[in-house]
Amino acid sequence: MVGEDNAISCELLQSQIDRILRSDEFRNSEVLTRLLQYLADKSVSGAADNLKEYTVAIEGLGKPSTYDPQINSVVRIQAGRLRQKLNEYYRAEGKNDPVLIELPKGRFRLLAAQRSLMPIAEEHTAPSVSDVPDNLPEFPPAPPRRFPAKLLVGLFLAMAILAGGLFLIWSTSKHSKDAALAAGWTPELQELWSPFVTSSRPLIISIEDPLFVELRSKPGIYYRDRSLNRWEDMKNAPAFKAIGKALKNPEIEPSRYYTAFGETSASFLLGRFLGWHAQVISLSRASQLTWQQLADNNVIFIGVQNLFFDQIQGLPIEPQLIAELDGVRNLHPAPGEPNFFADQYTTAPTEQGVIYALATHLPGPSGNNDIESFTSNRSAGYVGALQWFTDPKFAIVLTQKLKGVAGGRMPRYYQVLLRVKFKDDVPTEITYVLSREFR
Repeated sequence: MVGEDNAISCELLQSQIDRILRSDEFRNSEVLTRLLQYLADKSVSGAADNLKEYTVAIEGLGKPSTYDPQINSVVRIQAGRLRQKLNEYYRAEGKNDPVLIELPKGRFRLLAAQRSLMPIAEEHTAPSVSDVPDNLPEFPPAPPRRFPAKLLVGLFLAMAILAGGLFLIWSTSKHSKDAALAAGWTPELQELWSPFVTSSRPLIISIEDPLFVELRSKPGIYYRDRSLNRWEDMKNAPAFKAIGKALKNPEIEPSRYYTAFGETSASFLLGRFLGWHAQVISLSRASQLTWQQLADNNVIFIGVQNLFFDQIQGLPIEPQLIAELDGVRNLHPAPGEPNFFADQYTTAPTEQGVIYALATHLPGPSGNNDIESFTSNRSAGYVGALQWFTDPKFAIVLTQKLKGVAGGRMPRYYQVLLRVKFKDDVPTEITYVLSREFR
């Protein structure tokens, strides 16, 4: 592991790796600690140049043998985070370290260079070794020699201009970000969203894409039964068979090209809200969300209830409030609570009425990540629920209620039931109903 002609002993390299792993930047990141040590071992042995993404996932990150680099980008994401963390380390704690270590983009071989002081004229003071560029040069340092005074003046002028420009960019970016945070981010919102904004895991926002049947007649007809979301169930449904017979059994195909405006609105709201806070956010359709993604990423689901709850069978915690087609079932009602909360609404000629919405926060399949869903039988329900979880004044009420069922502390996993009154599919009144803590 050299960069490129600098000979550095294995002992010196391992000493520097150990120093980095003990630092504040890396101490609390098990994933990056494991990845850095793995790449260091492979770089020292000379095997890093031949590493493939799949091998790094299995050996370096502990992923199962079913890992597919074509549909899962966790290796690239973690390599990018490792590159960023190394830069941050050398800007602060490691600014005086004797060895510089870098992970170049597109490679798995670490580069290392021994830091050396720049020789200068006798009448000048030695420059600080902390003035190190983010990207290490991949060539050996120039041999010692004396620099003409004019060259030194020009060099320091260029460095001053570069430093000033970088400071201007940093301060402008920091000011903009701090202004955005100060405008709406509160301690209560931090408590509600901490598992997603403080985690090193990527965040997937998953939106519903319900199953339709396309009957390829002229004109084309699309059929949807919202109680069914599997193709085999849909094809065998008696009502669908009757429709097919009436249309002389045209060719049929599954279709997931449609989603409601509410999902779009909710996704936009959530992306804008978390944009400054979550490190990596991506969007996925619910039908394409794999069990592996549920295990590797933090996930927020938005949509109709049964599209989500049908997929989470087998998670470590079983919900106490269960979504049904016409409301929410309360499996363990407390004294004075009903065992069922029924939706009451109309869909024609206008969308209006009362709908119940569930916010459910669960651990992932392995218990190491977070999954949260905002679900309801109408889009006004989950849009209303998201408004409560992203509005500072509602967040105060939510955190107080949640702490009330958890002995004064913020519960790690929970469910919240909200009553949403709406018209033309727009929430007009949102009321807290109850909450449950998962133990």
